[in-house]
Amino acid sequence: MKYYCIGIKGTGMSTLAQILYDLGNDVSGYDDAQEYKFTQKGLEERHIPIYYDQNHQIDPDTVVTYSRAFSEDHKEIKRVKELGLKIVKYNELLGEVISMFHSIGVSGTHGKTTTSSIIRHILESDGGCNYFIGAGDGYATLDNKYFVVESDEFNRHFTAYHPMYSVITNIEEEHMECYKDIDDIRNTFEIFANQTSKLVVANGDNQEVRKINYTTNVLFFGFNFNNDCVIKNLKLLDTGCSFDLFVNEELYGSFEIPLYGKHMVLDAVAAILICRELEIPKEKIYEALRTFKNAKRRFAVDKIANTIIIDDYAHHPTEIEATMNAVRQKYPDKRMVVVFKPNTYSRTVDFLDAFVNVLSKADRVFLTEIDSNREKQEDYPGVTSHLIIDKIEGADIISEETISKLGDELDSVICFFSCAYVDHLIDALKKYIAGLPREDL
Repeated sequence: MKYYCIGIKGTGMSTLAQILYDLGNDVSGYDDAQEYKFTQKGLEERHIPIYYDQNHQIDPDTVVTYSRAFSEDHKEIKRVKELGLKIVKYNELLGEVISMFHSIGVSGTHGKTTTSSIIRHILESDGGCNYFIGAGDGYATLDNKYFVVESDEFNRHFTAYHPMYSVITNIEEEHMECYKDIDDIRNTFEIFANQTSKLVVANGDNQEVRKINYTTNVLFFGFNFNNDCVIKNLKLLDTGCSFDLFVNEELYGSFEIPLYGKHMVLDAVAAILICRELEIPKEKIYEALRTFKNAKRRFAVDKIANTIIIDDYAHHPTEIEATMNAVRQKYPDKRMVVVFKPNTYSRTVDFLDAFVNVLSKADRVFLTEIDSNREKQEDYPGVTSHLIIDKIEGADIISEETISKLGDELDSVICFFSCAYVDHLIDALKKYIAGLPREDL
């Protein structure tokens, strides 16, 4: 088969393109963004062509899928329609692919990528698996039995999936441009959960997860004692976390993870329970967890001179707060500076007070202007990053050109938070530091 992916540099579309290629298909794609994105790595390794204009030919037997970030009146989408090509929705195409395997769907407002990555890491240590992970990672071969798929609730994508096993990490208000309210969100998760054929592993500490009417088998986990699987004896260390996991009131095992924050412990436990259900030996799970390295842009730590730089995908107030807590755990004696790049106008409005409350806990705060690839500013008059900045003492706007505003914070932990591309900001900071006299470092 031949596939053409419009918006191929998007995290999900990049991953899907890689998987289609690995399964023996001819794959190419289009994107508006010509600058390098981290999602290109897997595409380039597979020599998947990326086009930026309308000057290339597309064979008439090609199946087209496209990112929802592209509107119906985009010139490339208009072109493929005029060519009469078959168009399949992104999530429906992914649903067709994973139905070929024993699939494990990982859902939740937060923690999907980390949980998916841990499950993948454990299964790979036991022989291998296919995976679709929204950090730009994807791989598949017909030789593997299992397929781990990050199952996104955006635009109800995951309702096209019918996994054998599933995870629900948590449910909160998010993507309110797609949903009416929290009840609408929870009801959509309920559809996904009850399309699971064997077992749902669900965070029982989350109130909305508990409200779901499950018609399939469910195993609840968390810190609260009313769960089937309870986390006890948690230790938050500057080297990571350790904890005991009890299943049905019996000690299943003691585990260590080189990750930071209670939210990461919950993600790890969800992965442990899935792999336990798949009859992976406990010893292999334990050893795999100790060697796990988090997914791209999940608490990615770098250091230049005395400056610690953290690049994290956090873009929702809950995610930002969890990552900030993890920074305090790992670097308790350091100042924490946050550089936040908002990527939608709607989320800025929907969670304005929550953003202000969370970001105010940093020692210093900077925001870029809002950078949205799926919303137009004219649809949100008056919505800018200043809505947040004006409510936080000392907060300021920053850009690649004004990165020197961080010059007084070079002994700090500087956290770059966004689901949008921030490498240009980090590179600008590194270049700025490299150009300083040694005595200023």
